[in-house]
Formats: sequence, C-alpha cells, structure tokens
Amino acid sequence: MSDRPVCNYEGSEYSTEFWTQARTYEDAVERIALQAILPRQGKTILEIGAGFGRLADLYTGYETVVLLDYAHTQLAQAVERLGTAGPGNQPQLVFVQANFYHLPFVAGCFDTATMIRTLHHASDAPAVLRNVAEVLAPSGAFVLEFANKHNIKAIARYLLRRQDWSPFDREPVEFADLNFDFHPQWIWDQLADLGLQREAVRTVSHFRIGFLKRRTPTRLLVALDALAQPTGPLWQLSPSVFVRARARAGAVAPADSFFRCPACGEPLGSPPQAEFNCTCGRTWRKNGEIYDFRYPTD
Repeated sequence: MSDRPVCNYEGSEYSTEFWTQARTYEDAVERIALQAILPRQGKTILEIGAGFGRLADLYTGYETVVLLDYAHTQLAQAVERLGTAGPGNQPQLVFVQANFYHLPFVAGCFDTATMIRTLHHASDAPAVLRNVAEVLAPSGAFVLEFANKHNIKAIARYLLRRQDWSPFDREPVEFADLNFDFHPQWIWDQLADLGLQREAVRTVSHFRIGFLKRRTPTRLLVALDALAQPTGPLWQLSPSVFVRARARAGAVAPADSFFRCPACGEPLGSPPQAEFNCTCGRTWRKNGEIYDFRYPTD
C-alpha cells in the first residue's frame, strides 16, 4: 500500500535494549511532560508508535485506549505487560498493528492522539501528521514529541564545524538512516497548515548529556528538567520538544464505525468484532489480541 520506508522494530528487544537503566532520566522527564499537557480524560485516545506500551499507564482517564505500532512483536509485549483492560474493565485497551501512512480508522475517531518518539522515523512527516489530523474529532487534541534539530548541542557542533548540517535551517535533516530531526518552526508551520492550533509547548531532556547523566543523581536531573520544561514557549533548545495542538474543526465519526480499510478507505466495523471483510476484496483479522491491519487475507 505504500512505497515509503518504515522503521521496523519487529523482533527487537527495544524494551530492554533501549529503555535500560541508562535511560531512566529520559523516561521520567517524558512522563512529566506528557502528564503536564495531556488532556486528562476523554472517550478515545490513540497512541501512534506505542511499542511495548511504555506510556499506557498515563491514559487511564480514557474509556478506550488504542495502542498502534508497526511491529507485531512490540504489541505482543504490550499485551503481555498490560492485558486488555484496566481495573474495573476501564480503560479498554485495543492493540492495532498498522502503518502510520495508512491509519485504519474512520475520520474523527479520537478525542486525543499522541505520538512520542515516533515522528523522527518518518521520511514523509507531513503525510503522517496529515493522517493524525484526519482521525481527530472536532476540538480533538494532538500531543506530539519531536526530535529538535535546533538544540544547544547541535548548534555548538555546527559552530565548531563538527557537523555539516545547519541547525538553523528549517528543513528536516536525516542524520542517520530513517532518523530525522525537525526545526520547531517547521513543525509549527505543519500544524498550522493542518488547522491544528498550538496550545502548549514543553522542552524536554535538557540534560541529555552523557557525562552529566553518569555523574549526577538521576533524581536531581529529573527535578531540574521539570523546572526547565515550562520555558518551552519561550525557546526550544533541548533535544526533545513536546507540543499540544487542538483541532479547530474535523469530521464526526459515525456511531457505528471505528475501523476503515487502510487500502481503500471503506468504513468497517468496530471492536470487539474480530474479522472485517471489505468490498475491495481484502479481509482484515484479529490475530490473538492484536488487530492486524498490515497483512490482509485476500
């Protein structure tokens, strides 16, 4: 359905190889930022690039939490960690394997969408952001984290001639294969073009420097970062930036529709239905607890 490359964590031990003790600081400060700007409650929330469900415990104010990832093995870890429902059967957790270039949801489906540590893997970021905007309900909130090219370390390296690309240039830069940094103004322009009004900004991971993390107690770095985060609207010089934007308009999802065919766009059914037959000839099925919208049965 798409010739655009997708970063695939299939089969990786991302939860242990990346989120080890060495990244306790990053996990803590990202949670602080997300809790600060995430709408606390709603009916439906979608996390794109949810992986093994690292942040799912922050979504308990929603009735239905949809965790979407490209990799089946990541979602399988999320199912094993989280189950399919929280205490008292709330929230309901829905696990979806899909491509963020072809979201399998009807327009206007979600009160809130989040995308943390995911946009930096998008070679066509405008297309991904456009898809997110489409599935937001009227006045829906979008919480986005992006890798900031205009950070202090990048500026210093550029001025010292230790890197070729300019952090002042507003176009995205691919510094490694399928790893992109974005200028904040470029992100603001993309959101505005999609009718998403910026409401809140938090700068995050100000102290993501190896020797500081090795020599300074993590609790102290986290506390200092929490103090610095609210300055985000004034300047964005940290390697990570969180933003909340609000849809000015949007479609209203039909009451009887949730999924749509990612190949042709035809509305399909809703959970807990386990099989969806589309008039285009494709059949999409639930594989265990995971709705598979990457591999149809033709």
